This record gives sequence, C-alpha cells and structure tokens, in this order.
Amino acid sequence: MLIGNVGKEPVIRYVEAGVCTAAFPLATTTRGYTLPGGTQVPERTEWHNILMWRGLAETVEKYVHKGDKLYIEGEIRTRNWTDKKGTVHYITEVWAKEMEMLTPKGSRPADAAPQQQESAPEASNTETTSGATADTSTELPF
Repeated sequence: MLIGNVGKEPVIRYVEAGVCTAAFPLATTTRGYTLPGGTQVPERTEWHNILMWRGLAETVEKYVHKGDKLYIEGEIRTRNWTDKKGTVHYITEVWAKEMEMLTPKGSRPADAAPQQQESAPEASNTETTSGATADTSTELPF
C-alpha cells in the first residue's frame, strides 16, 4: 500500500490486442522527526515506478495528472532487459491492482474551469489587475 503524489504525467501505451498500460513515478514521503537526544532525522522521499494495466490504466489516462495524490495497492515486481550495448538493466515496479484518487475534485487548475454566470457579478467580487474577477465571498462554490 502506498499513498503519494504522481511525479510526472503518466505514460500511456497500448500493447498487444489494444491493452492499455500506464506508467508513472509516485513519490512517497516519510516525515522528519526529532530523536529523544535532540538529533534531527530529516524528511525522506522515495520514488516508486508504478505500472497499471487495462481498466486502471484507462482511468489513469483520463483522470490522473502530475501532482495528483493517489492510494495504490499492488505487488512488487523486478524485471531486467539488455540494451543494444549489452548492458543489463534492472527495474523494480509496483504493478498496481487497486487505486483510489485522493486529490479533491476541482483542486487542479484543469478541474477549476470558470463557470459561466447568467447574471452580473455580485458586489462582493472585485476586479483584479488582469481584468478578471476574483470571488471574495465566503460562500462555497458547490
């Protein structure tokens, strides 16, 4: 089980028979702390290579972006390959079996598209230097 943030836009590929795959790095962070003697242990970030198949990969293709927080369950797999120079490379990946999106809907810039207003802006809105209106009301947008 991992909870972390997507480090790069997912790479989507369609392989044999149109099977969708998604690959991306996920950053997990362990908080820093202070030992009883006063020694500071710094925060530590680990990067995990996540691989998803089929339906999960299609969901990632549509909805997951760099910076999103995800909950992932899966199994660790290690594979290797030999490049053209004869060098053997190894990679450890988490093959995800379950995923839950933890980033609140509407918190990403792409999700927060401005809503069209049918009436004039309320008096509590103010105009910014760019000419756009900024909502200064205390009402929630939902």
